[in-house]
Amino acid sequence: MLPALTRPQLMESHNDSHFKAYAMPVVIMPGPRSPANLPDLVRTAFAKARSAGDLSYFPTQVTTLLVGTIPLRFSPALANKPRAPPASPSQKPADPFANPPPSLHLCPLGPAHYLVLNKFAIVPEHFILATNEFKPQSHVLEEADLGATLACIGAYEGHGHAAGLFAFFNGGEHSGASQPHRHLQMLPVARMRDGLEEHSAWNLLADEADQLQRAPFVAFTETISLNTSPADLHEKYLKLYRRACRAVAAQTGLAWDGPEPPAEGEALISYNLAMTKNTIVVLPRLAEGAAVAERSGEPVGRLALNGTLLAGTALVKMESEWEALKDDPRGLADALRAIGIPREEFDGKAQKL
Repeated sequence: MLPALTRPQLMESHNDSHFKAYAMPVVIMPGPRSPANLPDLVRTAFAKARSAGDLSYFPTQVTTLLVGTIPLRFSPALANKPRAPPASPSQKPADPFANPPPSLHLCPLGPAHYLVLNKFAIVPEHFILATNEFKPQSHVLEEADLGATLACIGAYEGHGHAAGLFAFFNGGEHSGASQPHRHLQMLPVARMRDGLEEHSAWNLLADEADQLQRAPFVAFTETISLNTSPADLHEKYLKLYRRACRAVAAQTGLAWDGPEPPAEGEALISYNLAMTKNTIVVLPRLAEGAAVAERSGEPVGRLALNGTLLAGTALVKMESEWEALKDDPRGLADALRAIGIPREEFDGKAQKL
C-alpha cells in the first residue's frame, strides 16, 4: 500500500587541529586504491576550475517536499544550464570523457579508470569515474567498475569526511543517462546537505531500507561494506540486476535466452544503481519521467528522474513544475510510480522473484 499523501511540508533552506595518528581508524580495502587525499584533491580542483570558468555549478535552492517519505529538492537554476549547440547530422557527437580538459582531470584510478570533475555539477565537488577506453554505458557493469567506485567511497571515510560519498549510475534509455561512454557519478554527501537546515530529516534514501520499502517504486538492495571485495561486490550487483530483470519481465513480458540474464554485454533493462559504504541498490526503470500538471489538469512540464532519486533527490527544472508539485504532491507520487515498477503491483509477485 502507498503511504497516505499529505500536504507538503516545506523546510527552507573541523578538522581536529591536534591530530593523533593512533586515533585514526585504518580501513584495509581490497581492490584498486584511490588517493588517500581524494576529498582534498576534489575540493581544490573544483574551486580552481570553477574560478577559471571551466565548469558550471548551479547553486540549488534547497527545499524539501515530503510526499510520503520521499524528499524532492528544487533547483530552478537548472533550467538555465548552458547547452552545447546541436551537432550536424553528419557530425559524430563529442565524447566528453575521451579527452577531458586538464583542469577537470583529477587522477587515474587503477588500470582501467580515471576521475574527472563534472563540467555541469549539481552539487559542489561533483565528480565522475570514467573508463579510460570507451565502454558502453548501456552494458552490464564489470567488476573493475564497482571496485573503483567503492575505492572512491572509502576515500571519503574518516579524515573529517564522515558524511561519506554517494555514487550512482544511469544505465539504459529510461534511466536518465545522457552520455554513451561508461561512467559513474559521485556526490559528496556533506555538499548535498548544503542549504538544508542543520537538523533536517533528509538522509540518503539508498541507506534507508524502511523508506525504500514504502516508496511508490520497487528497488532491490544488498548490504556491503568497505571491505567487500570487488568480486563479491560484482556478485551482489549481478544478483540485484538479475532480480530487477525478473521484475521487469513479470511486468512487461521481457524474455532472454538461458536460465539467467547474461552477466556481460548489453543490459536487458534500464536501471539506476546507487552505492554507499553500506548499501548497493538497483532500481529498475520503465520510463525516464512523467508529465506534471496543475490541479486543473493543465500540463506544465515533465519531471525527469535519474539515479539521484536514490539519494532522496529530484531535480526540477522549471518554477511552474515546482509550483504544481508543491500544490498537489500526488503529482510527484504519480511520477515516482510511473518511472519504475509500481509498488502495489509488485508486492503480490515478490515471492516469485
